[in-house]
Amino acid sequence: QVQLVESGGGLVQAGGSLKLSCAASGRTFSSYTMAWFRQVPGKEREFVAAISWIGSITYYADSVKGRFTISRDNAKNTVYLQMNSLKPEDTAVYYCAADTPPHSTVVVSTTSYDYWGQGTQVTVSS
Repeated sequence: QVQLVESGGGLVQAGGSLKLSCAASGRTFSSYTMAWFRQVPGKEREFVAAISWIGSITYYADSVKGRFTISRDNAKNTVYLQMNSLKPEDTAVYYCAADTPPHSTVVVSTTSYDYWGQGTQVTVSS
C-alpha cells in the first residue's frame, strides 16, 4: 500500500556528510509520522530520528543529536536525513519508516511503524 524507497547511502570519511532521502507513495504522506532507523549485523534496529505528521516536531536519538537533521517535504512526499560529522559508529543500514493513521505516540519503537523501506547502506571510514 505504502511504498518507501531510500536513497543517498554510500561511503564517506569520518567527519564528512551524507544526505539520505526516502520517497513515499500515496497522496496521504502529510498524515504520516516518518522516521529513520539503523541496524548493524547482530544488533536490533535502532531509532535515529523521527518527524511528526503535524507540526513537523522532530525527535532524535542522543547519539545523533546535534549532528543529524530530519526534515520532510510533503509536496515531494519525501523525508530526508542530513548527516553531518559522521563517525565510524554511524555505519549501518539505514531504514525509512512510516507510521500511518491511527498514530502511535511512541516514536522510538519499531513496532510503531506500519511500513518500511528496503534500507540503504551507510559506511563511514576512519
